Amino acid sequence: MVYFARMLDKIRKYHNGELREDFHDNLGVRLDGRCLNLLRVDYEDLVKRTLEGGSDEEILQWCFEQGRELNKGDIEVWNQFATKVGWRDAATPLVEDRKEESGLADRDDIVTMFEYFEHDEGRE
Repeated sequence: MVYFARMLDKIRKYHNGELREDFHDNLGVRLDGRCLNLLRVDYEDLVKRTLEGGSDEEILQWCFEQGRELNKGDIEVWNQFATKVGWRDAATPLVEDRKEESGLADRDDIVTMFEYFEHDEGRE
């Protein structure tokens, strides 16, 4: 399930004082919020569970138990949606803003939030 591990990493980094400040306002909202809505899990409950420890897979299983379990089709739809956020949709201006802020305004190959994340986190 794409993005889920990134959301957990942000939770861990925030609580260790290691998360970049420009990510703080997005904790639990935007793509986090959409993922949580799909899972039917509250952000604060997820934070608490994440900070208790365990692997990403164990925490995802906990989400299935607390919220709702997703089948392969649900996960496929989520993955297709999440990897395309920012491509010709309401998040397009956000992608463009992030690119501008990062000096990437000329990068026509970055059109989704995932492509921006990959570049921003050094995984070109």
